[in-house]
Amino acid sequence: MKIFCWVCLAFVITNVGALSEEPQLSSARVVFQTNYGDIEFGFFPSIAPKTVDHIFKLVRLGCYNTNHFFRVDRGFVAQVADVAGGRSAPMNEEQRKEAEKTIVGEFSDVKHVRGILSMGRYSDPDSAQSSFSILLGDAPHLDGQYAIFGKVTKGDETLRKLEELPTRREGIFVMPVERITILSSYYYGFGFEKDDWQC
Repeated sequence: MKIFCWVCLAFVITNVGALSEEPQLSSARVVFQTNYGDIEFGFFPSIAPKTVDHIFKLVRLGCYNTNHFFRVDRGFVAQVADVAGGRSAPMNEEQRKEAEKTIVGEFSDVKHVRGILSMGRYSDPDSAQSSFSILLGDAPHLDGQYAIFGKVTKGDETLRKLEELPTRREGIFVMPVERITILSSYYYGFGFEKDDWQC
């Protein structure tokens, strides 16, 4: 009986560890060039394929260019605005069509820790569009509630600069006093096609 219990315990510990492990990043990389430095991130297509497809299409169409980080809450999140209302440049028809799509909530067991990318949404779990947060610290209360789709791979020094900027509070949001603009974006690497994402 004792042997059986130890085997069970080992199985549970092994599987809990497996659930908390971070999924593999695809080789695709996206870079946001901001007025405070660059932020590079990769995707987790194995856990959020629809979200990854949508975000990459928005990047490819240039939708995040001239958008901004509307929220910077030190130690919590830096949140990118929805592109439909956050850009300073007008959108063309193709950009607007993609930006207005909502994505099914692809929730997972991946943890909300610093550097993770997590979709913003309203109370409806399937209401995510183009706003997403970059985690600036651990936020276990968000686990399983928001779709994680990627991770920052370079640019933590830029995130630290953003955390030092003056902010103001508006309701539940801590917002930068000055606009943090995404001047432009670009992508590189492989894994852009759906068939190549499981790499």
